[in-house]
Amino acid sequence: MPRPVARVLALLELLQSGGIRTVTELADRLQVDERTVRRYAAHLVDLDVPVESVRGRYGGYRLAPGYRMPPLMLSDDEALAVLLGLVAGQRAGLTTATGTASDTAAAKIRRVLPERLGRRLDAVLASLAFTAPGGGAAVPQTAVLLSIADAVRHHRPVAIRYVASDGHRSERTLHPFGLVAHAGKWYVTGADPAIGEDRTFRLDRVTDARTLPGSFEPRAGLDPARHVLAGFATAPYRHEVTLRVMGTAEQVGARLPAGIAVVRNLPTAGGAEAGPEQWSRVELRAERLDWVPAVLAAMDLPFVIEGPDELRGLVEGLADRLARSARRGPDHD
Repeated sequence: MPRPVARVLALLELLQSGGIRTVTELADRLQVDERTVRRYAAHLVDLDVPVESVRGRYGGYRLAPGYRMPPLMLSDDEALAVLLGLVAGQRAGLTTATGTASDTAAAKIRRVLPERLGRRLDAVLASLAFTAPGGGAAVPQTAVLLSIADAVRHHRPVAIRYVASDGHRSERTLHPFGLVAHAGKWYVTGADPAIGEDRTFRLDRVTDARTLPGSFEPRAGLDPARHVLAGFATAPYRHEVTLRVMGTAEQVGARLPAGIAVVRNLPTAGGAEAGPEQWSRVELRAERLDWVPAVLAAMDLPFVIEGPDELRGLVEGLADRLARSARRGPDHD
């Protein structure tokens, strides 16, 4: 939404809260000068909103008594926040007993939105995948999110300006596969045609996104969420952990936090199908090993540590602490 239009709606929202608002107060809230406030008020009058000018020392603007703003006059940011909240609630299981309230609420909001904004929000919802919740939130710019979502939906290349974690700035061209919300952060994953490799970027570090002419053919069968999580699991870290765990890759993977490990079935004796003695290989990378023993214990599956040796000592230490705690009586100080 163009900034002047958004500020005109913000002025209407301020006046809707009731009472007389001085021009100085409105200028401060909208971060514009007083002349601009008067121009915005004139825009509202042109839209048949009954804005009244009150003269005098404590004069300013107010809405005519009895006027109520039409429902759901939402800015891009507000509409996106509402719809994403509904979708996130559905994905997290926070729905009513019937499971339809979120669907009907989203449908009602979608029907009253301007067609242009509705199409852009549909692009976000269609291209978005959710993984693990939690983590520290890092919010992207709405304009960036909407532009990239539109590029994902219509298979168009996009030019982005990116600030890396070390502050280095760069400009990239990306063929975006999809958007992923993971652990409180947003990511876009896609192909970088300049280097011929797939890349994943944090959206809160994208300062600008611009759709380019042309189109690209999306890769068949690609799951953006799995693609991003696999990238996390194989990123370079200080420690590389390798394990054999009794269970199928599906059973083992379901017991591990998303995005930390690569799990593969190991061949069974004689090439037989997976059975009770099926083992899997787990490879994970970590900056620190102190949290890994608790994760292994929580799996509740037999495992063999192939490396590093340091992890064996940490697992033995955890086992000793748990055993000592289990032996303590109820009256132990």
